[in-house]
Amino acid sequence: MRASDFDFELPAANIAQAPLPRRDDARLYVLDRRTGAAEHRHVRDLPSLLPPGALVVVNDTRVIKARLAAHKPTGGAVELLLVEPLAAPGVWRCIGGASKPIRPGPLTLAGGPEAEVLAVDGKYVDVKFTGDVLAYAEEHGAVPLPPYIKRAAPDSADRERYQTVFARAPGAVAAPTAGLHFTPELLAALEARGVRRATITLHVGPGTFAPLGDGELDRETLHAERYEIPEATARALAETRAAGGPIVAVGTTVVRTLEAAAQADGVIRAGQGNTSIFIRPGHAFRAVDIMLTNFHLPRSSLVILVAAFAGKERILDAYKDAVARGYRFYSYGDAMLLT
Repeated sequence: MRASDFDFELPAANIAQAPLPRRDDARLYVLDRRTGAAEHRHVRDLPSLLPPGALVVVNDTRVIKARLAAHKPTGGAVELLLVEPLAAPGVWRCIGGASKPIRPGPLTLAGGPEAEVLAVDGKYVDVKFTGDVLAYAEEHGAVPLPPYIKRAAPDSADRERYQTVFARAPGAVAAPTAGLHFTPELLAALEARGVRRATITLHVGPGTFAPLGDGELDRETLHAERYEIPEATARALAETRAAGGPIVAVGTTVVRTLEAAAQADGVIRAGQGNTSIFIRPGHAFRAVDIMLTNFHLPRSSLVILVAAFAGKERILDAYKDAVARGYRFYSYGDAMLLT
């Protein structure tokens, strides 16, 4: 298979440019991955769609204000996008943008702090910051909206809504978008239904938007992302499995984390790691029974992951149907529940 096998027509009108007034008002395309039967609900209906004893696993990563403005000693403007911290204290790998090539040397950040470009490798630059760069970014940085949201700059709504209500651990430069649909009221309704909740942390990187080439999929590689599975989550997963309840992954980031950590027997142990797992058709799922996910880019690793879970033709038919029905796609869009 190739990425072009997962192409589909998506009119620009279907790409959500702003969030709905209420998170759980998003439409929900419910697809039975065994029969192909579909129904059309809303995310607020989740408590009636999940059985008591299910375990909902969410990603509690927090999106940082990763877009930083700086300038060179010559005055030339530079934009940095924080990607991930490196081993050396204060050093981050960034994506750098400027009208002229960025070279090793000093930079001055907006607001005054100094930084130094240590190395340049294509679009990536390794930058040493003085002080706490995350605290600086929180005060002076901007929310890194996805490239398909056609706004010059994020607004006040983005600062709240491009963040899940359970976001805790700062480090992501893109939101785990399936989690954006949850409200405190919905979480309480799930708990009242007897649906438990557990967390993992996977810091979503900009590679989530990177296009695939059109070579054979088994030759494609993905970006690595950092994850952590707490002891309490490993224990909840084991208890749910032992009781016969389903594991519900909220988003592809949770799927990737659980499937990367699952042992051959399906057991998931607590711990930290990095994963570049590329889930494609033929993958034997060991950790996930039900998936809640947004609608994804054509030819992307994420739509391929969803197709691996529910079947290529079934997903492409469902996406075509969703487009025709006016479902909203991508980060601020509607959701699918694959049962």
